Amino acid sequence: MGIWRPIATRAASLFLVLIAVLVLLVLSLGATGYSDRILTAIVGEEMRAVRTALAAQIKDPDELEAAVRTQQEELERSYGLDQPWTLRMPAMVARVLVLDLGEARTVRTTTGSNSVAEIILERLPPTMLLITTSLLITAAIGVAIGTWLSTRVGSRSDRIASWIAAVSNALPGWWSGIVLIFIFGFALRWLPTGGMYSTPPPTDPLARALDMVWHAILPILTLVLVSIGPSVYVVRTMTMSVAQEDHVTLARAKGMSGGSIARRHILRVAAPPIVTGLILGLAASLGGSILVETVFGWQGMGRLYYDAIAGTPDEALIVALTFMFTLLYVIARLILEILYVLLDPRVRTGGGRRGAA
Repeated sequence: MGIWRPIATRAASLFLVLIAVLVLLVLSLGATGYSDRILTAIVGEEMRAVRTALAAQIKDPDELEAAVRTQQEELERSYGLDQPWTLRMPAMVARVLVLDLGEARTVRTTTGSNSVAEIILERLPPTMLLITTSLLITAAIGVAIGTWLSTRVGSRSDRIASWIAAVSNALPGWWSGIVLIFIFGFALRWLPTGGMYSTPPPTDPLARALDMVWHAILPILTLVLVSIGPSVYVVRTMTMSVAQEDHVTLARAKGMSGGSIARRHILRVAAPPIVTGLILGLAASLGGSILVETVFGWQGMGRLYYDAIAGTPDEALIVALTFMFTLLYVIARLILEILYVLLDPRVRTGGGRRGAA
C-alpha cells in the first residue's frame, strides 16, 4: 500500500494535467471563433458541390435557393453549427477522453479510411522511427562526451564543446533540414531529399522497410544535429558536480582508470536525472518533429498536425492529436514517477529529510 498510494496520487495529478490541456484547447478553439470558422468553411465547400448538383435538377431560381438553404441548414445541424461552441466542443472532448476520436473531414489513410484512430495509428510508427532513433543516438553521444567533459572542466576541449553546444541549441530544425537537403541531396546526391519511399515504392516488404530507413537518414540526422549540443551540455552539467565529490577523488587516488571512474562513480550517481531527461525528451520530441517532418515530407504525426492546422483545418484531428501528444507526455511522466517510487524509498514516505526534521 505504501508503494501504490504515491503512484495513484501522481497518476491522478497527471490526469488532471491532461484535462487542463484539453480545457485550454477548447477555450482557444471555441472562444476565439476558430472552431466556427473551420466548420463554416467546410460547410461552404460542401455547399458549392451541392449547389452545382441541385442546379442541374432545379431550373426555377427561387426553388433552387430554397433547396440550397434547406441543404445548408441540414449540413450546419450535422456539424453542430446550430449550437454554441460551449455545448459542441465539450462533448467532443468527452468523446476523446474515452478514446472515441471520431472521423477526420479532410485526411484519409492510405486505404481510404477517415477514422482518426486509424489515421493516427498509421502515422505514429514513422514518427517513432525518427524520434526514438535520433534520441538513442543523441543520448549515446551525449552521455559519452558529457561524462568525459565533466572530468575536464575548464579545459580547451570543454570550451570547444560548450561553444558547439550553444551553436547546436540555436539551430532551427527546419533550417538545418533544408541545409542538409541541399548538401547531401542536391550537391552530393548521396541521400534522398524527402518523402518516405522511392517512386515507385518497392513492393517487397524487406526492400520497402530498407527504403524507408534510407529515406529516414536525413530527418534523423537533422534531429540529432539540433539536439546533440544541448544533450552533451546537460549531461556534462549533471555529471560535473558528481565528478567533484569525494568518492570520485578517492577513486582517482586509488589509480582507477578514467573509464571505470566515469561508469562506476559518476554515471551511476547521475543516472536518475539523465534518464529523466531522456524519457521526457522522447515525449517532447514528438511535438518538435512537426517542422522537420514537414520539411522532409515525412508522413508522420508531426506532418499530420501541420496539415490539420496549416492545411485545410480539421477540428477533430486537432483535438485528437493534442490529446495524443499530451497523453504520451503523461505516460512518460507516469513511468518516471513509478521508477522513482520503486527505486527511492524517500519518495514513498514523502521525503526522508522532511520526516527527519
